[in-house]
Amino acid sequence: MRKLLPFLLLAGCAGSSAAPDGLAAADRIPAATSAGEPEQCIPIRSIRESRVRSDQVIDFVTTGRRTYRVTLPQRCPGLGFEQRFTYATSLDRLCAQDIITVLYQGGAPQRGASCGLAPFQPVTLATRR
Repeated sequence: MRKLLPFLLLAGCAGSSAAPDGLAAADRIPAATSAGEPEQCIPIRSIRESRVRSDQVIDFVTTGRRTYRVTLPQRCPGLGFEQRFTYATSLDRLCAQDIITVLYQGGAPQRGASCGLAPFQPVTLATRR
């Protein structure tokens, strides 16, 4: 029997999917240029921040300020709005085949949709002017 590590909550810091400022989803997701080959896993201990960009895009910032973009194979309902998710793993890495679960805010956290990750694409994000 595999022992699961405790759930780890990662909170994004980008604007919500509701876009109160009227920006389209494409305007909230910074352009990214590939910075290498996609990786199947990244070490959990190296993840410093996650930035939920939409229901389908998450940027992971790691030690050394390296950014990995994960574009989920399908929309994950509620992810872009809530910008919070959890996962459980028995490994010390987060991998493309792992499942994340959206956490809804307010009162006690409630679980939402569960969605599969995808490979971690190292990227360089475009700077905003």
